[in-house]
Amino acid sequence: MSSTLDFEITLSQQPTPHAERERILADPGWGQHFTDHMITIRYAAGRGWYDARLEPYGPISLDPATQVFHYAQEIFEGTKAYAQPDGSVVTFRPEANAARFNRSARRMAMPEIPEELFVRSLELLVGTDRDWVPRTEGYSLYLRPFMIATTRALGVQQPSQEYLFMVIASPSGLYYPRGVRPVTVWASQEYTRAAPGGTGEAKCGGNYAASFLAQAEALRNGCDQVVWLDATEHRWVEEVGSMNLMFVYGSGPDARLLTPALTGTLLPGVTRDSLLKLAPDLGIPVEEGRIGIDQWQAACASGEITEVFGCGTAAIISPVGGVKGPGREWTIGDGEPGPVSMRLREELIGIQYGTRPDPYGWVHKIV
Repeated sequence: MSSTLDFEITLSQQPTPHAERERILADPGWGQHFTDHMITIRYAAGRGWYDARLEPYGPISLDPATQVFHYAQEIFEGTKAYAQPDGSVVTFRPEANAARFNRSARRMAMPEIPEELFVRSLELLVGTDRDWVPRTEGYSLYLRPFMIATTRALGVQQPSQEYLFMVIASPSGLYYPRGVRPVTVWASQEYTRAAPGGTGEAKCGGNYAASFLAQAEALRNGCDQVVWLDATEHRWVEEVGSMNLMFVYGSGPDARLLTPALTGTLLPGVTRDSLLKLAPDLGIPVEEGRIGIDQWQAACASGEITEVFGCGTAAIISPVGGVKGPGREWTIGDGEPGPVSMRLREELIGIQYGTRPDPYGWVHKIV
C-alpha cells in the first residue's frame, strides 16, 4: 500500500503570474505567502493510506464536528528547500523529519506514514513549485507537512479513525532581516511547556498554543522569547521558545558545548542533532546533560559560560544575549553573538546552501 501510492496530479489553472511571484520572492517575509500547489493524502483505519494528490493550493472543507477541532489530534513538521549554486534544489535531512513526524504520530495515537511517502511528498511539491524556491542568499522555501484527525464525531472513547496528511510550502526570507541579533529571554516561573509523560517531545499544535500566554508575559517584560524550566522543580533549563538550547563553556580551543538531554519533555530538534554531529568534527566537544537556572546565572557571572544560543529550523542558530526572570537579570558574555555560535551557524548554513562540503549525506537533492 502506502509508500508505493501513485499521486493524482492536478495542476493549477491559475498559477501565480510570474511578475507577482517575483515580487513576492523579493521580500517574502515568513509564512505569509504560499506556492501554487499542495499535497493531500488520506488515511482510514482498515484501509491505510490512499488518495494521494498534488492539487492547487486552496481551502479544505471539514465538518464542524471533525475531531481535530475538539480534541487537538494534530501534528506537524518544519523543513526547508534550498537553492544550490549549480541551480539544483535540495532539502536538508528529510528522513530525520519523517522519523520525528512518526514519533509524534505514535504519541498522539495517530497512524504513522511511511518515510518514503513522506519524503516523496516533499519531492513532488518542491519539484512542481520549484520556481517558488528563492534564489536570494539566505532565503529558502519553508515546507510544512502536517496531519489532522478528520473523523466526524464528538465522542472521546477512541482516537480518530480517519486522517488527512498535507504538505504546503511558503517562501521565506531572512529570519533576522537586520542580521543575526541576540535575543533576550524570560525565565518563566509560572508556566511550563511540558511535563514528564506529556507531549513535550511531540511536535503537536497544543504545545504551541499553550506557550502563547507565557510568550505574552515575556514580551511584557521586554524579552523576545521564553525560557522553559522543568515542570517539577521549576529549576532545570529545557528549551527557549520553540528551539533547543546550547551553552558554550570556555573559548577558543577550550570551548565546549552543553545541551539539555532529551528526557521526553524536550523536542528532539533536527538542527540540534545536526550540531551534535557537526561540532565535534570542528573540534568542539559536546555533552548532553542538564543545567539549572541558578547555575546558568552563576556561570555567566564567573565567565565560565561565554555564549548561549537557541537552534532550530527557522533561525538555524539564534544567539541569546541576556536573561530576565522574576527578581533576576544578567547578560551572557558581552551580550553579542559569539565566535562559536557564528562558526557553527556558518558551517551548517554552508552545508544547506551548497557552499561547503557535506560529509554527512544530509543534503537530499530534489531537482
